[in-house]
Amino acid sequence: MNLHAIRAIYRFEMARTFRTLLQSIVSPVVSTSLYFVVFGSAIGSRIPEVGGVSYGAFIVPGLVMLSLLTQSISNASFGIYFPKFTGTIYELLSAPVSTLEIVISYVGAAATKSIALGLIILATAALFVPLKIEHPGFMLLFLVLTSVTFSLLGFIIGIWADGFEKLQFIPTLIITPLTFLGGSFYSIDMLPPFWQSVSLFNPVVYLVSGFRWSFYGVSDVGVGISLGMTLLFLVLCLGAVGWIFKTGYRLKS
Repeated sequence: MNLHAIRAIYRFEMARTFRTLLQSIVSPVVSTSLYFVVFGSAIGSRIPEVGGVSYGAFIVPGLVMLSLLTQSISNASFGIYFPKFTGTIYELLSAPVSTLEIVISYVGAAATKSIALGLIILATAALFVPLKIEHPGFMLLFLVLTSVTFSLLGFIIGIWADGFEKLQFIPTLIITPLTFLGGSFYSIDMLPPFWQSVSLFNPVVYLVSGFRWSFYGVSDVGVGISLGMTLLFLVLCLGAVGWIFKTGYRLKS
C-alpha cells in the first residue's frame, strides 16, 4: 500500500478545512447553537421530558447526527468533485495509486473532519444542557461508522454529479428532510401507530436512535438493529464505490 500517496492526499484535503474554517467549523456550530435557542427554549418549555430525558438534552444526539450527515456528504462530495471539475482527476487515476488508496485518503479526510465537528458540537451542547454519555464506546462507534458511511455516500455523489448544483441536490432535498423526520427532535413513539410504522422505513431513524441510546440508554428501536442497519448501509456504499471504479462510471468519460 502506498502510504505516502494516502498521506499526501489526506493532508491536502485536511488543509482545505483550515482554508475554509468559517464554512467548515464555525457555521455548523453557530447553526447548532441556534437550534438550541429555538428548539430548546421555545419547544422545550412545552415538552419538559421525553423518555425521562429533558428535551434540551434529548435533541443533542439528533443535532449531532444532523451535522454529521450533512457535513460528511458535503466534505467528501466536494473533495472528489473538484479534481473532476479541474481535470486533475486524470492525473490521479494515472498515478501509481490504487483505488483503495484513493478512497481511504478522500473518505478518511472527510470522516476525520466530520468526527472533529461532531465532537465540537457536543462540547457546544454541553454549554446549554447537562450531558451524560452512558455508553461512550458505542457513542464513538456510531460516530465513526456514520461519518465513514456518509463520507462514502458523499464520495459517490461527488463522482455522480456533473455540476455544482447536483452536489447539494441529495443532501438538501433527501438527507436533510430524512434527518428531520428521523426522530432527531422527537421520539417516534410520540407519533400515531401508522406514522410510527412509516418512520421505520427511514434509515436515519436507526442512526439517530442508536446514537441517542449511547447517551441516555433510551431508543426508538433496538441498538442491535440500529448497528446492523448502519453496517448494512456501509457495505452498500462500499459496493457502490467498488462498482464505480471497476466500470469507470463518470471517471473515464
